[in-house]
Amino acid sequence: MGPVAHNDPAVAAGKAAAERAAAEAATICADLIRFDTTNRGEGVAHPERPAAEHVAALLDDAGADPVIVESEPGRASVLARVPGTDPSHPAFLIHGHLDVVPADPSEWTVPPFSGEVRDGCVWGRGAVDMKGSLAMTLATVRRRLREGRRTRGDLVLAFLADEECTGAHGSRYVAREHRGYFEGCTEAISESGGFSVPAPADAASSVGTGAGAASGFTEAASSIVTAAGTRIYPIATGERGTAWMRLTARGTAGHGSKPAPDNAVAEIAHAVSRIAAHEWPVRLTPGVRALLDGLADALGTSIDHDRLDEEAARLGGVGRLFAGTIRNSANPTRLDAGYKVNVVPGTASAQVDGRYLPGTDEEFLATIDRLLGPRVAREFINHEQAPAADPAGPTFAALAGALRAEDPLARPVPYVMAGGTDAKSFNGIGIASFGFAPLLLGPDLDYLGMFHGVDERVPLDGLAFGTRVLDRFLDTR
Repeated sequence: MGPVAHNDPAVAAGKAAAERAAAEAATICADLIRFDTTNRGEGVAHPERPAAEHVAALLDDAGADPVIVESEPGRASVLARVPGTDPSHPAFLIHGHLDVVPADPSEWTVPPFSGEVRDGCVWGRGAVDMKGSLAMTLATVRRRLREGRRTRGDLVLAFLADEECTGAHGSRYVAREHRGYFEGCTEAISESGGFSVPAPADAASSVGTGAGAASGFTEAASSIVTAAGTRIYPIATGERGTAWMRLTARGTAGHGSKPAPDNAVAEIAHAVSRIAAHEWPVRLTPGVRALLDGLADALGTSIDHDRLDEEAARLGGVGRLFAGTIRNSANPTRLDAGYKVNVVPGTASAQVDGRYLPGTDEEFLATIDRLLGPRVAREFINHEQAPAADPAGPTFAALAGALRAEDPLARPVPYVMAGGTDAKSFNGIGIASFGFAPLLLGPDLDYLGMFHGVDERVPLDGLAFGTRVLDRFLDTR
């Protein structure tokens, strides 16, 4: 078959449809940002219901037959199951969250819930985490439904409340109370992966020809990368486990002017200081080793496993992909004690955000207990195991192939997230999630730094790229 003519009506129609989906993604992203769905944790949140109703209307307009479910009034999620062409084929899940973390308007260049379009980006809280990703999913699904294109298996969609806390009002609730929607699903995609990271210019003079080349990279594409650089695309195949803890010290209440050897405030302060000062050892899990090997191959360099902190600094943005996942961590985040300056309180408490690598939970908790000492008790606010997906299976290959088809400089690598997502809830019912919210980003945009950061924004070109990649990927489902 000869080359396709530039004036082929089918090609022109496909390009026009892709451009329409890209424009729609930008509009949906801006509209979603304007819904203030701030989640301050511990039940203090703006209700997700208005945003959920907007999402449901978009899906209903396309014929997806969505439902809104609530764990309690206002804490709403949207579920839909779009029938595929083959009832015997496994269903596939795309999930994401409607809520966002707080934003202080005084720190922002634009009002954080304005959804303003400026300098080629949509600005606002949630642009990155993760209303931009939801917008790409909605625009892509709406396009496919307009065109009558279905996935082979059923496509399940979940737009969820409460991810920015524990998921109790969102992913945990739907996985428990609406499990029928996820029947037959074994895999999913969601946030925190599929974005481009420019390789450092001095990492190597050329790319390697090992595992990355064997995974489907053509000679022509490889020569382009060698000549013009490369872009790393981390696809998340796992994340660290979560151990959010409340620490409590108990002492003897008394007058602030008298000796207080049994001072609960001092005891909790000492414990928190020991935790903050602890240097956690490096623990290389199989998922992190796979990332390091993939990066070394893609960059044509070696990565010294005995000096990973220095290697992370040397590799810049690429190094940030593993800097937070080579060891466990425990960060004190809150202190609470007392009610008056001249009263020694009988109790004092603190909260710690603990994250641990797969298979290290017993070691992690034993270390915490040693650092706390015998006079400080701990309890879990949230405790979830570390989920994982298969980096060697056909779904990872399809995700990587969709990226390469849209970016010849793409070098996809498996990636373990330092933080956590709703993937943990779905992992509990047998669904493995890949982090895949594809974006092609400029080298000056600190994407990772905008998660929960100031002046969060997503490029219009990035959203357009993401809709094309998602559409290609869904053709494989």
